[in-house]
Amino acid sequence: MKQIDTTYIKKCNQALQKANLEIKKYSQDDFMYEMYRSAIIKEFEIILEQSGKLLKKVLRAYFHSNKAVDKLLFKDIFREAGLHSLLSIDEVERWLIYRDNRNSTAHDYGVNLADEILVLIEQFIKDVDRLIEVLDASKR
Repeated sequence: MKQIDTTYIKKCNQALQKANLEIKKYSQDDFMYEMYRSAIIKEFEIILEQSGKLLKKVLRAYFHSNKAVDKLLFKDIFREAGLHSLLSIDEVERWLIYRDNRNSTAHDYGVNLADEILVLIEQFIKDVDRLIEVLDASKR
């Protein structure tokens, strides 16, 4: 199996965790709140893209050809991870919700949508930590 480098997703998750801690220090009408909210949304988007790409590499071991894996869409990648017990069904369901929220942010950068994502961030950080464990375990 090709070596999976988790360095970047780990750095992004650290940045997300830091921004999530910092945003709590400010009120919603403070400019710094807006700055950290923007950072959280951006890291959320980057991590989602990275997670799909990295998990796809892990799934190659479960398929008969690379071509079959390359055809998988984002949600299918996570469904397959659940089928192969890399992630729990609950984790897969949350990742699908994260993706739906990401798709919404791509089309509407409104404050309400950004605030909806902030509600998900605490669990998202935990799920990213768990995904990193899965990715790192695949290296062994």
